[in-house]
Amino acid sequence: MSSKTDTEVIIGGKVFTLSGYESEDYLQKVASYINGKMNEYGKVEAFRRQSADTQSVLLQLNIADDYFKAKKQIDILEEELKRKEKELYDLKHDLISSQIKMEALSKSNAELQTKLKEK
Repeated sequence: MSSKTDTEVIIGGKVFTLSGYESEDYLQKVASYINGKMNEYGKVEAFRRQSADTQSVLLQLNIADDYFKAKKQIDILEEELKRKEKELYDLKHDLISSQIKMEALSKSNAELQTKLKEK
């Protein structure tokens, strides 16, 4: 297991120490994402009129929404990958079957050619 990382980040103008087994770059990226969401919503007048608690909940809901949309997209891509892997497997199976048939026909053709020459 990798070592634990403690990293100071700035979120919403405040300094926080994040700890985890991820890299410092990753923890900074997470903080940057949250700051981006805060900046995005901070530009919306209706959002700024809400209480700090409501703003916090709205940001949490938005981040959760991003998470579930990304998870759904991953699920869709994983299903597509499984489908394509099965399709590839089926194509390989068909190719092998065709090669076996072709070899059998080739052998049969060679035998018939030999019999024709013998006559």
